[in-house]
Amino acid sequence: MIRRTLILTATPLLLGAALALASCGKPAEKAAAGGAPSELTFSILSAENQSSMEPLWAPLLADLSESIGVKVKPFFATNYTSLVEAMRFNQVQMGWFSASPALSAVRRSDGEVLGRVVDAGGDATYKSIIIVRKGSGITLDKLLACDKSLSFGMGDTQSTSGTLAPLTYLFTPKGVEPNKCFKAVRAASHQANSFSVANGVLDAATNNSVGLIFFKRQSPEQAGKLEVIWESPPLPESSIVVRKDLDPALKEKIRQFFLTYGTGTDAKAQKQREVLKGLAYGGFRPADNSYLNPVREMEASEALAAARRAGDQGKIAKAQAEYDKVKAEIAQAQAIEPATAQ
Repeated sequence: MIRRTLILTATPLLLGAALALASCGKPAEKAAAGGAPSELTFSILSAENQSSMEPLWAPLLADLSESIGVKVKPFFATNYTSLVEAMRFNQVQMGWFSASPALSAVRRSDGEVLGRVVDAGGDATYKSIIIVRKGSGITLDKLLACDKSLSFGMGDTQSTSGTLAPLTYLFTPKGVEPNKCFKAVRAASHQANSFSVANGVLDAATNNSVGLIFFKRQSPEQAGKLEVIWESPPLPESSIVVRKDLDPALKEKIRQFFLTYGTGTDAKAQKQREVLKGLAYGGFRPADNSYLNPVREMEASEALAAARRAGDQGKIAKAQAEYDKVKAEIAQAQAIEPATAQ
């Protein structure tokens, strides 16, 4: 139900994108025969930090390389904009994206959703949460008092759980604008915000249910200092996005790899399930771009709310028309799905 009200600063974004492209190097080189790539790059948001994320993803990417017969190397970035821009310039050909940046990659980077993640319990969703230091006495009512007495941490401006969902489901419906209601608002990774809240640097911060699992695993003592005071409705889990212009046969190999990963009964499949366990995943399921429809609706809803706050009738009419269009397209897609499934 939304579009983000936080505005990206031009200079840091351009710098981040430039650094991302420089780090990625050249686009995937083409083999002499048949134009098939000799190497592919897979992007990963190092939301916690690269040193902790790389060992978790390396085994999966090694298995992917073996399965498709093309070397796959990782590309880690600390913000979603770098990942989207790297795919836009074909410096990466596929990657793991949360829902909101996945939509940006579809819109701006010639990307398409190939599959989605399910968690260790088999759920295809997760939740945005707000955390405070245990024993601080900060309740949701106190957080929403809007008296500029509290400091607050949010996620990357393109983060579904760190920014978009809290705005859509909590702050905007309550008429709360974070920058006006808190004495300070800081944007950082979920891990950084978790440490800041646990150590009393921030009074409260956004996070998500999966991020909290990782934090408890990596820093159990610090995680014990946190408590959750709000959670969102279910959000679409992360997805695997690939560039549309990948060779169709290669793209299908990649799709089949993810959809069958960890599903067998032999020792190899058991080893794959251990890799998934490290990522807190249960596996992957089929998905296409329609999987991101809830994010489209959230963005359209937030854009409409922002226009109403501004009081510009022209902007309100435009945002309302876009919101109605998105709702109609989603309803149409939902009506088609049951018939397709029969």
